[in-house]
Amino acid sequence: MTKVLIATEKPFAAAAIEGIKKINAEAGFETILLEKYTDPNDLVKAVADVDALIIRSDKATRQVIEAGKNLKIIVRAGAGFDNIDLAAATEKGIVAMNTPGQNSNAVAELTFGMLVFMARDNFKGGSGTELKGKKLGIHAYGNVGKNVARIAKGFSMEVYAFDPFVSKEIIEKDGVTVVNTVEELYSTCQYISLNIPATEKTKKSINFELLSKMPKGATVINTARKEVIDEEGLKKFFVERPDFKYVSDIAPDCNSELLQFGNRCYSTPKKQGAETSEANINAGLAAANQIVKFIKNGDRTCQVNK
Repeated sequence: MTKVLIATEKPFAAAAIEGIKKINAEAGFETILLEKYTDPNDLVKAVADVDALIIRSDKATRQVIEAGKNLKIIVRAGAGFDNIDLAAATEKGIVAMNTPGQNSNAVAELTFGMLVFMARDNFKGGSGTELKGKKLGIHAYGNVGKNVARIAKGFSMEVYAFDPFVSKEIIEKDGVTVVNTVEELYSTCQYISLNIPATEKTKKSINFELLSKMPKGATVINTARKEVIDEEGLKKFFVERPDFKYVSDIAPDCNSELLQFGNRCYSTPKKQGAETSEANINAGLAAANQIVKFIKNGDRTCQVNK
């Protein structure tokens, strides 16, 4: 019998677990749970004889992957997949997947929650600014970016986007203005929604030089990854531009030295982009369905280590 391990330090919602179990049972698969574990070795032991692994922010390291003697597929229930050692998975012929789009609305709504929070002086009673008529730049127009654009339209913002991997026609169809370079995006927009993945090309790409192009009163909202920020450049920019604000869902991004900038820098206590009941359930069920389709039919639609 095919064994599916759900390994989650932060467990899925109860409804998600029940849904995953039902999907697995209908496929003739066995469900194994490893929840709220604190020792990484617990995951190494649990993966020893399973065929499939579902994780959230848990790390599928080389050690975990090599311990999975029967492992055929790993699914990260969420959009990012940098917590999977893709090289190790590929070496062992294991398919790695994510569940794109399942938490995109949740992340987009958090983006605007944080944006309003910063625009209104951290709700501390000071005079804030309105978003209506302001220019919002979307850096990466994937599933999250599309939802950010939809919400921004409701705020009557002018929306711009840069994404070399998405066609101009797709972006313009949503009523969004396409810019040709990342520099143009940052120089045009007072607000930037940062949604890029952490790759070798994007790590530390949000640096002093790029931020310096932003207009007065600029704010960057980062729901992507900590690694894409050049923190030294960010600190330098904070010093030189007292009008600049930065807010992130990458705890503890605004910690240590960045705390000196007070209300201008804020991060959530822990990563919360996907922390809604709906996103939790959607991602869990999508992961289970993708495993069934792969095991039964060889479907690799969401594979990320091609």
